[in-house]
Amino acid sequence: MDRLIRLDPSNVVPIRVEPGQKCQGKITLRNVMYTMPVAFRLQPLIRTRYTVKPQTGVISPLGTVTLEIFYYLPPGSTLPHSFPHTDDSFLLHSVVVPGATIKEPSSMYDAVPSDWFTTKKKQVFIDSGIKIIFVGSQILAQLVSDGSMDEIREVLEKSDPSWKAVDSVDPQGQSLLHLTISQRRADLVQLLLEFDPDIEIPSRSGSTPLEAASSSGETLIVELLLAHRANPERSESSMFGPIHYASRGGHVEVLRLLLLKGAKVDSLTRDGNTALHLAVEERRRDCARLLLANGARTDVRNTREGDTPLHIAASTGDDHMVKLLLQKGANKDVRNLQGKTAYDVAAENGHARLFDALRLGDNLCVAARKGEVRTIQKLLESGAAINGRDQHGWTALHRASFKGRMDAVRVLVEKGIDVDAKDEDGYTALHCAAESGHADVTEFLVKKGADVEGRTSKGVTALQIAESLHYVGITRILVNGGATRDNNNNLNQIAKPAVIPFGKNMEDGSLMKKKKMARSRVVRGNNNNNFDRSSTPLAVL
Repeated sequence: MDRLIRLDPSNVVPIRVEPGQKCQGKITLRNVMYTMPVAFRLQPLIRTRYTVKPQTGVISPLGTVTLEIFYYLPPGSTLPHSFPHTDDSFLLHSVVVPGATIKEPSSMYDAVPSDWFTTKKKQVFIDSGIKIIFVGSQILAQLVSDGSMDEIREVLEKSDPSWKAVDSVDPQGQSLLHLTISQRRADLVQLLLEFDPDIEIPSRSGSTPLEAASSSGETLIVELLLAHRANPERSESSMFGPIHYASRGGHVEVLRLLLLKGAKVDSLTRDGNTALHLAVEERRRDCARLLLANGARTDVRNTREGDTPLHIAASTGDDHMVKLLLQKGANKDVRNLQGKTAYDVAAENGHARLFDALRLGDNLCVAARKGEVRTIQKLLESGAAINGRDQHGWTALHRASFKGRMDAVRVLVEKGIDVDAKDEDGYTALHCAAESGHADVTEFLVKKGADVEGRTSKGVTALQIAESLHYVGITRILVNGGATRDNNNNLNQIAKPAVIPFGKNMEDGSLMKKKKMARSRVVRGNNNNNFDRSSTPLAVL
């Protein structure tokens, strides 16, 4: 700059451009002379674009004066001819005027004689270093759309602090944060966050930036927003919350982040659905597993239909999701507002492959447990899958074998049931028969090719079970059938039964209760959680 006047705070003048408003900016001139007043004149080279008020004046020693620069926006335009920078120039003339009268502030900007800046008797300084930078919401929105990081930063830094430029919105009402998220630009989001934007600013649809990022599956952006304390719960103006958008879209990592940051796993959408409802509806199995692992309830009924997630899985025919929900304790007997169970919904939609899991499998197991051969045959004729499992993971053969229903066992095997099917703990029907002391069932299964060396998930064979319970007859049957005593040391650390061995005919209730307790200690290694949990099949035997 020249030796008489300094520009505060810099030589770059921000002019805010907004549609329907005057486009203006301010510049402050400071007289650097300690004893002499200085006269100035500021002239735009393109006078059709700019007006300066006041254009001339006198500044007292070390004094300042603030000028306004107005820009004329081209007709029909919302943006200036170039932005954010322009090549338009201004000429600043300054001259020392000893003895000049400094008037009151209200009148000090009266026109200064033009010859002050032209007479050869005075040294006139001319500077053309003033630059214009255009700022404003429209300009920022366009720069964000263009992805111009350096220019975005410069505009934000040069904007008047009294106007929070980072919260600008485009003509459609979208905030800068929403625009950057729609572009999947985590680097731009991070840049905007440096300027402390309103982290909960809604879009035109009412969603917050975190909801928008969760919907798009932008894990890094979600992490950035959460680090700046974005609210993980649904905003009042939105239909869905972040957790619902992530679940519906199948964005597992986003969902994991939200749950880690305290998002409520059973929070509701505006129409009463949980994230689990949405994950099930969209067949997002990984999301459903994650939600269930974090304690999502399976019994929540939505507002419109009163459907649980199981109803929705039944309506879509997703057998994997049905099985997952049932394994996690979903109640298949819950009725929706129309009085329908999940089975009714599956039948209504023609999803026959779900009949077994939702009803027929249980019915088949009940019939097997009771030894009702005719009922077993009718259910199989009605479409029940012979290898279907009940809610607790047992086949009909597991049930019949444990209860010693020889006729039911024979019919099931004749119908082609898998004699070596395992439950969640690795137990086969042979394990069940041996454990409950049914020698005739054990012998029949061995003759029908049951794997006598089959092991549970803890490595226990049927022979080890029989020997630990001192079932001599069953032990002999298994050995004669090919079972070996190799590696029987697996049971060395298992406690011996606290009651006497029980034969297959001991059906007294109190004794059966003791038997179950003993079996749990002997075979399960005293870890009741591996078998005797609240949903254990033994609870309904």
